[in-house]
Amino acid sequence: MKDDALIDRLTEIESAYQETLRTMAEPEVLADQARYIEVAKRHAELKRIVAVFSEYQAAAQDAEEAAELASIEDDDEMAVELTTMAEERSEAADILETKLRVMLVPKDPNDDKDVIVEIRAAVGGDEAAIWAGDLYRMYQRYAENHGWGIEPITTSFSESGGFKEVTFAVKGSGAYSRFKFEAGPHRVQRVPKTESQGRVHTSIATVAVLPEADEVEVEVNENDLEIDVFRSSGPGGQSVNTTDSAVRITHKPTGLVVICQDEKSQLQNKVKALRVLRARLYQIEMDKQVSELAADRKAQVGSGERSEKIRTYNFRENRVTDHRIGLTIKRLPEILEGALDQFVDALTLDDEARRLTHG
Repeated sequence: MKDDALIDRLTEIESAYQETLRTMAEPEVLADQARYIEVAKRHAELKRIVAVFSEYQAAAQDAEEAAELASIEDDDEMAVELTTMAEERSEAADILETKLRVMLVPKDPNDDKDVIVEIRAAVGGDEAAIWAGDLYRMYQRYAENHGWGIEPITTSFSESGGFKEVTFAVKGSGAYSRFKFEAGPHRVQRVPKTESQGRVHTSIATVAVLPEADEVEVEVNENDLEIDVFRSSGPGGQSVNTTDSAVRITHKPTGLVVICQDEKSQLQNKVKALRVLRARLYQIEMDKQVSELAADRKAQVGSGERSEKIRTYNFRENRVTDHRIGLTIKRLPEILEGALDQFVDALTLDDEARRLTHG
């Protein structure tokens, strides 16, 4: 590793790691659970980097010693073996150096958060609503595969099946770090069940992914809210119940509107609507602080036009293509059953490479 600045940074991390060990052993820290958890979390983060740094140092030292011995070895066969060893260990050191650089890229502070996902039917009429329902089921399967919980928040059914829009929460460690790459327009190309001529239709559903914010992170002033209640309605306009339990919250400073009507209790609907509102306000604030990420909801969902998409699902050709990284996988049924990890892994690596380049 020739980068002295990088070596200095890693040496500082090593010192900070040792400091966390000492801090966790202090009686006053042991007596303060919140403080202990905070230091232990920092300790765990640093431990990963220190372990890789230790591996790197061993590989670099092995390479240097093997090269030095090869240069003075009289036995040609032994010299070749030592040279090969030096090259292999040097290659291992290079790989570990790259890994260390990636590990030092600042982590997205929202990665460990739960998420709120909003899916909306866009271009394509009834077929777009059916497609929104397919995406919802795909994300349910994906969450189940990772052991995360799904909590429906609000739904607006389409008479033809599927959803005009559906909002749900995904709860589990690291949920946002995986779901954040799903934000944007998803395009489907297939023959709808209602199509008698066998023609392929193109439809769009948009997905917005918001890190869930708690009350400490986003304080909502009751005076800024306009709250209306009305009777809930289900598919086809049929009444879900006979009480005014549905809630519409308007945030007057921003004009944001959230409607929740899935619960039978007005209070439960209000609590869920406030969660969605906080998530949207938190996203707006994050966008102000990190505008270059272009992660606001408008940028995520685009206009919903057919030409806009992050991913295309082509039924006739059994393929799914992610246009951001040019990756095509010909296993569409599996992907619709939640097998998204190959896409998410590739998008994560691409994101790390971009941040490393611009970091």
